[in-house]
Amino acid sequence: MEKLNYEVLKKSGYDGYILGKGAAPVKVLQFGEGNFLRAFVDYWFDMSNERAGWNGKVALVQPIAQGLTDLINEQEGLYTLYLRGSENGEKVNRKRVISVVDACYNPYRDWEAVKAIARSKDLEYVASNTTEAGIVYDPDSKFDQVPPVSFPAKLTVLLYERFKAGQKGLTILSCELIDNNGQELRKCVLRHIEDWGLGEDFRNWVENENLFCSTLVDRIVPGRIRDPKEVEEINRENGYEDALLDVGEVFGVWYIEGPEALAEKLPFRKAGLNVHVVPEVAPYKKRKVRILNGAHTGFVLGAYLSGQNIVRDCMHNETIHGFMNKLLFKEVIPILPLDKKDCENFAAAVTDRFNNPFVDHLLMSISLNSTSKWKARDLPSLLEFHEKFGKLPEALVMGFAAYIAFYSNDLQRREADGLIAKRPAGNEYKIQDDDWVLDFYWEHKDADAKTLVHDVLSDEKMWDQDLTKVPGLEAKVLEDLNLIREKGAEAAYAAAVASSED
Repeated sequence: MEKLNYEVLKKSGYDGYILGKGAAPVKVLQFGEGNFLRAFVDYWFDMSNERAGWNGKVALVQPIAQGLTDLINEQEGLYTLYLRGSENGEKVNRKRVISVVDACYNPYRDWEAVKAIARSKDLEYVASNTTEAGIVYDPDSKFDQVPPVSFPAKLTVLLYERFKAGQKGLTILSCELIDNNGQELRKCVLRHIEDWGLGEDFRNWVENENLFCSTLVDRIVPGRIRDPKEVEEINRENGYEDALLDVGEVFGVWYIEGPEALAEKLPFRKAGLNVHVVPEVAPYKKRKVRILNGAHTGFVLGAYLSGQNIVRDCMHNETIHGFMNKLLFKEVIPILPLDKKDCENFAAAVTDRFNNPFVDHLLMSISLNSTSKWKARDLPSLLEFHEKFGKLPEALVMGFAAYIAFYSNDLQRREADGLIAKRPAGNEYKIQDDDWVLDFYWEHKDADAKTLVHDVLSDEKMWDQDLTKVPGLEAKVLEDLNLIREKGAEAAYAAAVASSED
């Protein structure tokens, strides 16, 4: 079977939108050629070509010495993207051939070609996802290296090339999963300018003519399909072989921090896409952490103890789904600093995302490091709810009790790489967390419920505070833990849903 390229695609009979090879100028220089960026950033720009007549291409840069450059160029930048999931309870499996990619460059052998793109008058944007470790200041990165080692150092050199060519500044869209990603990248660039002695004029140009945008990305991208039989069947249906086939969830949203003028400049609003320019991304990150991540951490441990194994199945369990909805709609959303309707729409989409028929998301995978997750994702909502309304949130407190039950459920033995516990059905499971957390629960394996709850809540290493000082919390967690142990987690969840606290 022939490998995907423009000629092969035409012969296959594909009738979707395609922007021809070389039919538009390169407007985006993108650092990162992996599955996520191709299913996210490149998807949005590809849709903008179709819907808004943006007429732009993306040049990809391989961030490290090993990567996909040769594969991408063999396919002339084309690849098939499947967006899969559930929308309004309906199964969705959308196929789109992405044609926005012009070419890919390996800077370790094509550095001069990358610099030439940086000098182009057509270039408008830089996008990046070089992992959380990508935006760091590296003193070993030097101006005359071919190329410099770190991404910020590479970007500094490319901006200097553009400055010397007399071109206008760029909009830089950072997608790395760190707080204030755009501003952290800007700091690294300015530090390289100072250390390399590139001059005050260049520094002023970087600061005043370029816009470093922090962004928040949200789309789960499983990436390539691993089942050889499924790949073979898809290739047969498509009429071509695609070594770059990519898969993402159907849900996706991108928040970009910037001025209103940027919203007018970017093509996404005109294209009607779920990409938004906002004054700050921090509130949207808080929404994502508290609702999406908080829902996972808030219900999965008790759901596992009740006999569930996969997130999707929990959405079909009336009690567990109802528990999650109460946690989100009655307890988390009321304390978030964003429009209530927007938060409710985001929370409603969570059900579809968790109900993805293409992803078997194991509860035990989500359970990894639940202590730190509870501290970051759910505890702040619990405390803020109590402070705002003067009462305890029933579902969040029950979720906290379920966390303790999960970590202390009939402990059998302590191993070097985890704690072995049994759920009521009798099958063993391994708790995965930091060693000091596992040590704590092993030391408390014979503690009665009252002592256990007191010692967990009062452990300031776990929570950065003594939670026994929150009025009524210790007694309520103890009551809920006893209920889970006596009646089972599902019955306890049902009690929390039916509570008169509503």
